[in-house]
Amino acid sequence: MRKRHPKKGKGDTRKLTAKDLQKNVLLLFQKDPKRRLNPKQIAKKLNIDNNKDSVLHACQELVKLGYIIELEDFKYKLRGSSGALLGQDRKVLNGVMDMTRSGAGYVTVEGQQDDIFVAAKNMNTALHGDKVKIKAWVPRGRNRPEGEVLEVLERAREHFVGTIWIHPRYAVVVTDPPSSLEILVDPSKIMGAVDEDRVVVKIESWTGGQYRQPMGVLTYVLGKAGSHDIEMKGILINNGFNLEFPPEVIKESEELGTGIPEVEIAIRRDMRKTPTFTIDPENARDFDDALSFLYLPNGNLEVGVHIADVTHYVHENTALDKEALARSTSVYLVDRVCPMLPEKLSNELCSLRPHEDKLTFSAVFTFDKDEKIVERWFGKTVIHSNRRFSYEEAQEVLDTVEGDFAQELKVLNKIAHKLRKERFKKGAINFESEEVRFRLDDAGVPIEVFTKERKDAHMLIEDFMLLANREVATYVSEKGTKEEAEIPFVYRVHDEPNLDKVEELARFARQMGVEMNVATPKDIARSFNKLAQLAEENEALSILGPIAIRTMAKAAYSSDNIGHYGLAFDFYSHFTSPIRRYSDVLAHRILFQNLKATHRVNKEKLEEMCQHVSKQERRAADAERESIKYKQVEFMSKHLGEVFPGFISGIGDRGIFVELRGNRCEGMVSFETMNEPFEIDPGRLRIRGVYSKKEFTMGQEIQVRIVSTNLQRRQIEMFWEEGI
Repeated sequence: MRKRHPKKGKGDTRKLTAKDLQKNVLLLFQKDPKRRLNPKQIAKKLNIDNNKDSVLHACQELVKLGYIIELEDFKYKLRGSSGALLGQDRKVLNGVMDMTRSGAGYVTVEGQQDDIFVAAKNMNTALHGDKVKIKAWVPRGRNRPEGEVLEVLERAREHFVGTIWIHPRYAVVVTDPPSSLEILVDPSKIMGAVDEDRVVVKIESWTGGQYRQPMGVLTYVLGKAGSHDIEMKGILINNGFNLEFPPEVIKESEELGTGIPEVEIAIRRDMRKTPTFTIDPENARDFDDALSFLYLPNGNLEVGVHIADVTHYVHENTALDKEALARSTSVYLVDRVCPMLPEKLSNELCSLRPHEDKLTFSAVFTFDKDEKIVERWFGKTVIHSNRRFSYEEAQEVLDTVEGDFAQELKVLNKIAHKLRKERFKKGAINFESEEVRFRLDDAGVPIEVFTKERKDAHMLIEDFMLLANREVATYVSEKGTKEEAEIPFVYRVHDEPNLDKVEELARFARQMGVEMNVATPKDIARSFNKLAQLAEENEALSILGPIAIRTMAKAAYSSDNIGHYGLAFDFYSHFTSPIRRYSDVLAHRILFQNLKATHRVNKEKLEEMCQHVSKQERRAADAERESIKYKQVEFMSKHLGEVFPGFISGIGDRGIFVELRGNRCEGMVSFETMNEPFEIDPGRLRIRGVYSKKEFTMGQEIQVRIVSTNLQRRQIEMFWEEGI
């Protein structure tokens, strides 16, 4: 794995993360604006371990951002006289808008340290999440950069959920935060909506003038506010996911044949007689993956990881394919799924249901008697699943060693443990965290909130999926290396953590009695795993886990491979869930095209798709978190006045956040309800009473009473019962 040492002696080298490398390269050019350097010279000047390709990639990214320009012979120089926002010089940049409730916003620009403030009058119709082109500058006498939107390059979404108010001559839809727009609607075209109905509106135009107002048309009337069904639909729409598929997509899916022609079976590896089974959640209907198990005549074991062959049905540039790319992912809310593919595909044709022949794309591994991989094979197959297990059923078989596939599961579990052990030995991080789960009544109302315990059955499947994902990425990368020409591919990448944040975490952990070694990325990984172990022994330390995760970079999709730090993999992709992830569809296509011949897709176009899929993944995660928060607030609304144990999970400007034990419901205790003012530590890890000088830290256990809940705002207000 990559190594990076924060403190080095003269002559020592270091290895920088992708982002830190870009910053250091830019600083190098800024020190001497006339300097012309190639990647090899840059690496030498910076005294770093990064290879020439990673430096070249950093330079190319800085070119895209407009900081440097490319010359002949792979040399680069600073653009103009400066690569940053200096004085009142105005610079045109592209970024993403983060809108505030006031109507103003902040634009995040890749490679720019500070977000750029845009006043409401300078928004030029930009909305939350939009990709924008801005003119930016630093006003004289100030340090904070400001800007003006010149153009909206790409809308984050077209449809908005809001509440309609109807007047004699016009109607207005007030949309939900963070946009909080007032969209004018023709009152004769309101689809039967009445005052205070929740509706979906699409913006079609904007009025003129400095403060331009959007004008739209209703596309859906959800009904009166308060229904959990309406709120769940609103969460999906507000995060940019359509509730229904376009008619042409449904038509295309319905026209797909359900049978498998003999000629198709003839060109595939027939594995229907190999014992095969699936393990999935109890309520799952889209079974992406299956495992097969077969002892070979020489005593070796053949394990097949079989993945639904979505690309057999979803061809490039069809209506199905375009819609799948637009969505990029299925979204799993508490009580429903918004699928990436229509039901005919996700739950029927592609789902690896038991006792049915199914088309698959497989990664087949041969293990010797020491459970070492001695051979791997990739290709199209046809399988027949003999048994469908839920995780609970598979776990019972593992616990009792009785039932269907008892011996097979025992052996697979042993191999999975070995794969896991090897991964952690190489520096992988244990990212396990408690997942919140709900038990709902027939009306969808939560009657219990609990955390799901991960057992061997879950991790067995995970370990074999990780193996397949790693080996697929390794195969494509190695093939490109042998041919001395890169084969563009979809990698799942994860950069090293931010050292400043890690050192801050280490200081806080030390105050809680935990020493962390953060000298190198490998040491950081070991320390994170140590935190996870200690949290199991001492619940008060469990707060360190989420803080540790926040120091990490976010995993994403990219055509430029930098490895996966968290898994300690040099090569990693997503291949195992094409029913619900478009990244896997892309991986299937590229892998298949490169099994017998060599095929290179357009890397620039592939990178655009990677960025889109990454963006959709983040939106899906936001929607899923919102739905969990909504159901938690809904659950706690039935417990007003009750006292619960919890721990301080965050510190904000208005108060402290408290997470309840057991159900992980989080609420806020306002500073206004406390009996003295408090000073907030700069690192927001502790507060201190102004008069009493008492200190309260993150992770500290306290008792709180539930005061009120607000479903619309997803808020729980609490009162600190003791400790002040």
